[in-house]
Amino acid sequence: MADPVVRIPDAKVALSTASVYPESTATAFEIAARLGYDGVEIMVWTDPVSQDIEALRRLSDYHGVPILAVHAPCLLITQRVWSTDPWAKLQRAQAAAEKLGASAVVVHPPFRWQRQYARDFVTGIWRMANETDVRFAVENMYPWRYKDREMLAYAPEWDVTKDDYRHFTVDLSHTATARTDTLAMIDRMGDRLGHVHLADGKGSAKDEHLVPGRGNQPCAQVLERLAGSGFDGHVVIEVNTRRAMSSAEREADLAEALAFTRLHLASRVPQQ
Repeated sequence: MADPVVRIPDAKVALSTASVYPESTATAFEIAARLGYDGVEIMVWTDPVSQDIEALRRLSDYHGVPILAVHAPCLLITQRVWSTDPWAKLQRAQAAAEKLGASAVVVHPPFRWQRQYARDFVTGIWRMANETDVRFAVENMYPWRYKDREMLAYAPEWDVTKDDYRHFTVDLSHTATARTDTLAMIDRMGDRLGHVHLADGKGSAKDEHLVPGRGNQPCAQVLERLAGSGFDGHVVIEVNTRRAMSSAEREADLAEALAFTRLHLASRVPQQ
């Protein structure tokens, strides 16, 4: 048998703009270009630039960094960004993705107290997905924990594989926080896995978003499985660099995350 060759899938590796916080969305484009990321995912949040389609287009053109995905403003701190109506937020996220050339919108399941939104969420996401070529990729979440108490904060489910969606996002920091089997979740997602948030975690009640390889999640195995399956979605580095003591340290963390991802996203295939 001949020596194996390396096969690299079509999946692009993107930098989430959330990964540079507390630095700006504009800084994320600069770092992505300098380190050689294939593009960025825009986290729409309180930074005004992240909400401004024309400003984002100019940044993308100036740095030569494509916008591959838009993360809808689903966080507690973004409840008033792009309207207080959750469906209006998703409509604006879809419009932004279409105008910016992004192929995916990442969305969290509703908070449990958003009762009407939660009740209509599954059918509503299908309706929106049928109206566009943009993938609405619903992201797995986790129970909220405090000491020995657990609160189910998301509806219909934090484990999104229990509901029927066209596309899923798997987030490995969230699987760590949920203390669930990551590879089993990916198996349940099957060919509906359309998007990956790559990060690590140690199973803390806190959503850690560590650099891949610094926790206990099977980050390498997940990437190798994606490579072997011909995954055609995006792999997005979404890590927490808030503790970095300098911009240089933050950039070193993001360079490490990119190197780890590219290494394990290449699979060895035996030649016939």
